[in-house]
Amino acid sequence: MGRLTWIGVRTARHGEVRGVAEVAAVAGLGLDGDHRTLRREVDPKAKRQVTLIQGEHLPVIAAIAGTDVTPADLRRNLVVEGVNLASLSGRRFTVGGVELEATGPCHPCSRMDETIGPGGFQAMRGHGGITARILTDGTLAVGDEVRVLPEDAG
Repeated sequence: MGRLTWIGVRTARHGEVRGVAEVAAVAGLGLDGDHRTLRREVDPKAKRQVTLIQGEHLPVIAAIAGTDVTPADLRRNLVVEGVNLASLSGRRFTVGGVELEATGPCHPCSRMDETIGPGGFQAMRGHGGITARILTDGTLAVGDEVRVLPEDAG
């Protein structure tokens, strides 16, 4: 079992990431207020409705980049601790009362050199987290439990 430690949303694709204490998760769409939900076209098959990164990786990324790193710098929606996200490919899990499905790795983009500094992209390689789709509506809040569901669930 893990824990949700940070939530971030951004109103524009290249916009600033803003940390929030809680947010509504919309099945087939994304997080309310995030740029992905602004299109308002529900697509249950979309693979990148929300992005997650392991909190344990932040100090590693910071050490490799040689600078302090905040969750907002990494441009992911959710920071979780106590769960090996890399092991979740294709698996379902819950954050609080919201069910999600891991859809694949979330590779870093060239923006990491802007937000973290030179070498940011390379520092994040292998530590970018995962993408997921939201399967059920609900509210996510910092402190929520993260639980991996049995493989035969769903």
